[in-house]
Amino acid sequence: MFAFLKRLLFGRPLPTSRQKHERLPKFLALPVFASDALSSNAYATEEILLAFALAGTGAVAWKMALPITIAIVALLWIVVLSYRQTIFAYPQGGGSYIVTKENLGILPGLFAAASLLTDYVLTVAVSISSGVAAIVSAFPQLREDSVALAVLAVAVVALGNLRGLRESGALFAVPTYSFVLSVGVMIIVGLTHVATGTVHPVHTQFGETVKPITGVAFYFLVLRAFAGGCTAMTGTEAVADGIPAFRPPESKNAAATLVIMAAILGFLFVGVSVLAQTYQAVPYEGGVPSVMSQIAQGVFGRSTFYVIIQMATAAILILAANTAYQDYPRLSSILARDRFAPRQLANVGDRLVFTNGILALSFFAAMLIVVFHAHTSALIPLYAVGVFVSFTLSQWSMSIRLIKLKQPHWRLFSSISRFGSVVTGIVAVVIGAMKLTAGPRVHLGPISLPTGSYIVLMLIPIIVYILMKIHQHYMDLGEQLRITEFVEPAPVKSTAIVLTSGIHKGILETLEYARTLSHDCRALYIETDPSETPLIRDRWEKFGLGVPLVILESPYRSVIGPTLKYLEEAKKERPDHIVTVVLPEFVPRKWWHKILHNQSAIFLKLALMSFEGIVVTNARYYLRR
Repeated sequence: MFAFLKRLLFGRPLPTSRQKHERLPKFLALPVFASDALSSNAYATEEILLAFALAGTGAVAWKMALPITIAIVALLWIVVLSYRQTIFAYPQGGGSYIVTKENLGILPGLFAAASLLTDYVLTVAVSISSGVAAIVSAFPQLREDSVALAVLAVAVVALGNLRGLRESGALFAVPTYSFVLSVGVMIIVGLTHVATGTVHPVHTQFGETVKPITGVAFYFLVLRAFAGGCTAMTGTEAVADGIPAFRPPESKNAAATLVIMAAILGFLFVGVSVLAQTYQAVPYEGGVPSVMSQIAQGVFGRSTFYVIIQMATAAILILAANTAYQDYPRLSSILARDRFAPRQLANVGDRLVFTNGILALSFFAAMLIVVFHAHTSALIPLYAVGVFVSFTLSQWSMSIRLIKLKQPHWRLFSSISRFGSVVTGIVAVVIGAMKLTAGPRVHLGPISLPTGSYIVLMLIPIIVYILMKIHQHYMDLGEQLRITEFVEPAPVKSTAIVLTSGIHKGILETLEYARTLSHDCRALYIETDPSETPLIRDRWEKFGLGVPLVILESPYRSVIGPTLKYLEEAKKERPDHIVTVVLPEFVPRKWWHKILHNQSAIFLKLALMSFEGIVVTNARYYLRR
């Protein structure tokens, strides 16, 4: 039954030989790796406007949105040029973590990795929460179900990725290209209205203050708006992280995909900002209706095409999480390979994907969505800090590598990477400072906490510390297990103890097996009902194969406590012996029969895990019906 459901949900297992055939052409790689960056057009302009709106200077926002957008697009191209070099230099993938570790050292590399891991979790939470906000903008009656819808969306995206890379690429291609096409049409039609003078603004007033803000306060607002708009650049590093997922020639295809993504992103971002100014869109508290929704309504009215844009926006925002689902498991697997993360994260599942990484990402993202009530405005202040830290480390590392190797045109490319590193470093500081406590308060039961970038700034060093402790554990383990010179193992002496609840066919087979393990074989019975003990003693004398039975009273009807105490005494009795605890277990033919039986053996095994010198083994008796 379980195998049938697994195959139905995830598909048939794929052989390792199919791995190369599961790689993506550029047409499918673009929606897989660029959906995060492209989807940011749905909220990046809104974040720019929101910075001014919170200060009551909305009219200034309409004038400043386009210049700020152009500055961000220029920064985007600087980062793209640097990552294009990284793609050719490190075709094995890993992006910022690999290039930083190799050129700056392990600790900076771990900071890059921790920054990206944090950003990928936030990518899923922000993208899906924004997608749900787009749905709620079109159907306000669903507002109360936002959190449930967001968690359901996480499950759907996770399921798509668990089915395999090519299937997820095909699944997400239609929504991504639909969004690019529909928003592109909206921009062209909107600009046509501008050219023909048929624009009807959505709003005519936007929180104008009595005194215009000037001087330092004005530049402070511009920096804050710039920091908000830089969310458009999140996801830029995804292609460099996932190079092995491309068809050969991997680096060439990945570099081409990166440039195409940047071109589309730049066009859409500038176009949306122009229309936001032209139609005078206003950011609302809670994000509903969204700026994109207002622009679409201004251009097309409440027509069918308006609904198409909203649905395409919602779809790409929800499925933009797919970028993180490609890169988080891959980066986790690289960290696991380097022994900085649990080894399970390096395991490839039945469908040739990193199943454990996908499940871990889904859990953390769903937890964030629930804690922050699927409010994009509460999650955005946490967003983009980590990715700009990784941008900075990656570009600086590339500049150092180019200087060392002195390949053709190294001076030019090194200068570009170093300049980009300085700029993104400044942006990271600005984003961290501007968003330190920028979000609304989140209520966790009786506790109310402010949200902001300080959470991420605290979390990244904590993750680095955890990664280092994991690495230390694996190094200590390897040191203890390493064979430096051959030493003959000491002879093993064993005492076998069968834990029994009575006498039946399964126990007889277990006793016979236990007698092959040791000459000192005994059975242990914990008396929880004194009235049954005489019968068990009589039957044991008749059928017990001559194995002595030890009966311990348990006045409080506990099984685990007296068992552990007796095993400790047996270990003290013969310190040089390995105590083998044999647990009889009968296996029903049908899965639901297990529910009808006591599973105390599981708890006993868990309790015995920490005991040194004790081996636990199961002797199974399979029922026929």
